[in-house]
Amino acid sequence: MALLGKDQITAADDRKWEDVPVPEWGGTVRLLGMSGTERNAYQSSLVVLGPDGKPSRMNMADQLAKLVAKCLVGEDFERLFTDKEVKALGAKNGAVLERLGQVAQRLSGLRKEDVEDAEGKSEPTPNDDSSSD
Repeated sequence: MALLGKDQITAADDRKWEDVPVPEWGGTVRLLGMSGTERNAYQSSLVVLGPDGKPSRMNMADQLAKLVAKCLVGEDFERLFTDKEVKALGAKNGAVLERLGQVAQRLSGLRKEDVEDAEGKSEPTPNDDSSSD
């Protein structure tokens, strides 16, 4: 495989998406895996910092709705719910949010097994240009 440059990396369409039937809502929704920036913002929103600036506790309020809101998109792949609209989404059926949240986690690489798989596939590649023998 060829070594990629910056332009090739930024041009790559690497985000996964999936259409998920939601009979409770009368149709299908589209979930798009989060970008790295969105994923970091989501994870940061779950941590409450103490007065010393260190994590003091987890903020699990509307965590499923936050996750689903970051991933729920329309046909144009634009988010349907902003961060300010999470409460409205959180008022929906918890079982539906859980089901959608599981898909969103998988698409965004947030499940424990996704992290473990990624770690197992990241073995160093030998470098033929190495000066050490």
